[in-house]
Amino acid sequence: MKKRQLFLAMSLLIFNYGIAQTFDIQNYGAIGDGKTLNTEAVQKAVDACSANRGGKVIVPTGIFIIGTVNLKSNVHLYLESGAILRGSSNLNDYTPYNEVHYGMLYAENAENIIISGFGNIDGNGDYFFDHNKAKKIEWGGTQYTRQKENFRKVMDGGIGDGPLVPKDRPYQMFIFSNCKRVTVNDILVTGAPMWTMHFADCDGVRVDGIRLYTNMLVPNADGIDITSCKNVIVTDCDIRSGDDAIAIVGYAHHFEIPGYQQIRHLSENIIVSNCNLQSYSSGIRIGFLDQNTVRNINISNCNITNSTRGIGIFLRDEGSLENINISNINIETKLRTGDWWGNGEPIHISAIRGKDSVKLGRIKNLKFDNITCKSENGILIYGTEESVIENVTFNNVSLEIIDSKLNGVAGGNIDLRGCLGEESQLFQRDLPAFFAQYVSDLKIDNFRLDWTDTRMEFFTHGLEVINFENLRITEFEGTASPVNPNAFPIYIENGVNADIKVKTRVVKKNVK
Repeated sequence: MKKRQLFLAMSLLIFNYGIAQTFDIQNYGAIGDGKTLNTEAVQKAVDACSANRGGKVIVPTGIFIIGTVNLKSNVHLYLESGAILRGSSNLNDYTPYNEVHYGMLYAENAENIIISGFGNIDGNGDYFFDHNKAKKIEWGGTQYTRQKENFRKVMDGGIGDGPLVPKDRPYQMFIFSNCKRVTVNDILVTGAPMWTMHFADCDGVRVDGIRLYTNMLVPNADGIDITSCKNVIVTDCDIRSGDDAIAIVGYAHHFEIPGYQQIRHLSENIIVSNCNLQSYSSGIRIGFLDQNTVRNINISNCNITNSTRGIGIFLRDEGSLENINISNINIETKLRTGDWWGNGEPIHISAIRGKDSVKLGRIKNLKFDNITCKSENGILIYGTEESVIENVTFNNVSLEIIDSKLNGVAGGNIDLRGCLGEESQLFQRDLPAFFAQYVSDLKIDNFRLDWTDTRMEFFTHGLEVINFENLRITEFEGTASPVNPNAFPIYIENGVNADIKVKTRVVKKNVK
């Protein structure tokens, strides 16, 4: 009798909560022939799953073409091995939103959503670009660069590093807006025509074990974008994307594009760990324009390779970027041709005005620990008089500056695009291996610097720090650029309270 009661209780639980319920998209009319448009069939399976209090929507082996599918609460979209969900090449198959179109998968005001399995979600992105043209630099122009009109020019024809010129295209492949408890794991994601995976105003997100590959020549093809979210974990992922591999921001304003319409608060409590990242922009970007506060970020045990910037922390607006800990990271960066942002910096931190109408925020409480860099440019910390960068620690960092074949067309410049004034966005400057300005409480402990095959005289000092308050440098091992006779291992200027304990030459100018 007790066994029968237990069986009935379990059966009732399964019925009420959708446990073990499955909804095969083929049962709703989907055809996996790589030709048939299956948006309606997949949507019917999702709707049936949601109406039955949740369960698993199965995508079996085959190629299933879709436009925009609206995911709903308590739905687990599962792709079996050999299953491919492919985005349609017809823009009109995607749900319109004002003057743009949503991407393949969209969820708003939903909870308990899972996307998993061993299949492939393919955005079919290559269809939406002109593969014979490279996008030209417009924002900021090139008039203040060292190379002027030849800046990042492809000297031997072709399109170089791109980026490709886009056609009209769908927006983000995945959009989760104002959702709770979202999980994405194991799947292969390819071919994004724009941002790949966008979490906007979400709480409780986990992305685990995915492989995400976009065409590296595609502009705006970010990997994972986390905007105004809290309690997010990204771990054990392999992300190779044309634009930022992972972007973390806290938007403060209303936008008339998909995924932004409900964003109102900060981003906080975010972990990124055990990932391999590549990007023709930044491996990891934190902050930018239209910015609310981003705080409590922990990044660890990652490899950032084949990237134009390694880690970029950008303040251009209100709000603050604070409490950011970065540890056990290998970074390899290089110069590019074409309109990619960044100029080979392994670490870039900048706080400079991007708008007239806001009170500029602050960058504070950053810690870099056990970082290995091999790059074609140096580390940059660029504060400004109105937004001094505060409390930054570099501990156990090694930096190898290597010669670039593109130094002649791209080297010897700083890229601060997103700020006001063309003269401040892309401009010529001689470059130390480590440059910091307008900083307070900067600590550099156990820093090793090497120069490999250096030939350009625009490389200068080993460490250069100007306009500072409270500077500590200990256990520095390195030299000035070996081809610049006027450079020094350590050069500091216009500062207060410098505690320098090293065995190499230090030049001080106007230091109290």
